[in-house]
Amino acid sequence: MTEHATKSFLFLQGPHGPFFHRLGKMLRAAGAEVHRVGFNAGDRAFWFGAKGYIPYRDGPHEWADTFRAIVADKKITDIVLYGDTRPIHAQAIEAANDLGLNVHVFEEGYMRPFWVTYERGGANGHSKLMTTSVDDMRTALAQSELDVPEPPAHWGDMRHHVFYGALYHWFVMFRNGEYRKFQRHRELPLVAETALYTRRLMLMPFIALDRIISTFRIKHGGYPYHIALLQLEHDSSFQMHSPFTRMEDFLAVVIEGFSKGAPKHHHLVFKAHPLENGRSPLRRIITRLAKDHGVTARVHYVRGGKLAQVLDHARTAVTVNSTAAQQVLHRGIPLKVFGNAVYAKPEFVSDLSVEKFFQRPARPDNRAFKDYRRYLLETSQVPGGFYSARGRRQLMRQVVDMMLDKRDPYEALKSGKAPPRQQLRVVK
Repeated sequence: MTEHATKSFLFLQGPHGPFFHRLGKMLRAAGAEVHRVGFNAGDRAFWFGAKGYIPYRDGPHEWADTFRAIVADKKITDIVLYGDTRPIHAQAIEAANDLGLNVHVFEEGYMRPFWVTYERGGANGHSKLMTTSVDDMRTALAQSELDVPEPPAHWGDMRHHVFYGALYHWFVMFRNGEYRKFQRHRELPLVAETALYTRRLMLMPFIALDRIISTFRIKHGGYPYHIALLQLEHDSSFQMHSPFTRMEDFLAVVIEGFSKGAPKHHHLVFKAHPLENGRSPLRRIITRLAKDHGVTARVHYVRGGKLAQVLDHARTAVTVNSTAAQQVLHRGIPLKVFGNAVYAKPEFVSDLSVEKFFQRPARPDNRAFKDYRRYLLETSQVPGGFYSARGRRQLMRQVVDMMLDKRDPYEALKSGKAPPRQQLRVVK
């Protein structure tokens, strides 16, 4: 009997693509039992082969009881999921806590796009980081002398992300007859979301051209500017851990504060999320709000792309709780956030009103942020990605051992017995 033969993992919903299948396969190789609950045809399509697959064909009201029955029948010790706020995951986590199970949560990297987040119990607003002070982090870091790795110059996940998203929704739309009671956790109808993914995939060259032109004009405009980091309106961090339910409300607050507080020669740049698919007419809303506040000529919109191209020259940044804000802090740029975020420490973010922030921004404590960043890279941030084959290979080299460890990443570092961390190779 192997060391991990008593482990039995139950996978719920994961990121689009084959990552969960590959992860389960390696856990089996380590000696653990692995099962997967599929809630729709997209889940089934990316769990190659039938081994360990459990289709869930009932409605949402029966899920909590079914989950407990599966746990008892399969002697489950651990559950694995991507994102902890969708209803089926929230119910499973609540039951898992009652039953004393380990909860492994994956999310997009807090230091994205070159890392993945792996935590126990919860992520984002439910993360242990929310109650961990910078002083606590410094105490834990005293146990380690690892150099902070720098991200590679290229990784290449975005096209794969969009492709797998489109393919997943195609399966759900056209092959979902076995799961007729399936209910999505997003409000937008499936047909509409599938069409948006497909449209974005087809229009990527034209979107890139529009982005290049907009970025060129901003970089060569010769004016000081502030940047607003936008998120996906349906993203769980935006919906569950912020004071807003609509992106338009955030846009209105920022543009009003900019019009009242920023110097008259300053400009404002709204940077869209790289996966923004047009479900909300952001450009039109921004144009209308800018006109209402008399700042039309000073407000700009950039569609996706690499943040560094416009961030490097920004005077300040505002966001709800985007993880991209950590790129802001890494550069020592003043930052204001509106929602709950793992990086929203008093050493880093401003507590001023929007208007006063644009008037008198204060720089973050860069030394404190370096300690914070190093702490994350030694704990919950794992090099790699979900979507490209290269990113998955990098991720799998480390994350399985972290899942099999009795301690979560934060406990492991605090104990002084954290496993070795791999370094990212910088691509010149």
